[in-house]
Amino acid sequence: MIAALAFYMFAGLAIFAGLMVVVSRNPVHSVLFLILAFFNAAGLFVLLGAEFLAMILIIVYVGAVAVLFLFVVMMLDIDFSELRQGFQQYLPLGGLVGMIVLGELLLVLASGLGRPEMVRIPGSGAVRIAQDVENTAAMGQVLFTDYIYLFQAAGMILLVSMIGAIVLAHRTRPGVKKQIIADQVARTPAESIELIKVETGKGVKM
Repeated sequence: MIAALAFYMFAGLAIFAGLMVVVSRNPVHSVLFLILAFFNAAGLFVLLGAEFLAMILIIVYVGAVAVLFLFVVMMLDIDFSELRQGFQQYLPLGGLVGMIVLGELLLVLASGLGRPEMVRIPGSGAVRIAQDVENTAAMGQVLFTDYIYLFQAAGMILLVSMIGAIVLAHRTRPGVKKQIIADQVARTPAESIELIKVETGKGVKM
């Protein structure tokens, strides 16, 4: 009974947080609701016995990705009112894509309800997870054997995203002073320090 109540609580909060990510007008609030959704998803993983996935979700996504989103949103000077002007134009296409994704999720859910103890691996049929293997070891064995290329592709996508965020944050803006390392290293003490001898009882005229 307690596990069922915890499941409905985490699931309800995750759905609410996901909706607020989309409908919030303030992008900072959207990122904060995204962090709340991650925490509730981690709670669902704990209920399923996947403690490793729950910790990875909190450490990686909440501690790194969501914080990165928050910093990028706060650093970039984006006119969100201008971006929302074409919302009505792309609403039908976005709704169609959303319905397709929802149908795919329902299809995957329906196909997994029949045999939940089986894990489908491309090219190798159905593989039964041994009961004496921890979820961390089982996940690592599957991830770094059958899904190694997808794992590397995900790493490349994250690398490109990080480079794009750095380029956007360091764009040329008027009136912003930049640090030039070469000029700082090339400076000599004679150029940067001026020694003035002050007589006792007299000040220095600037």
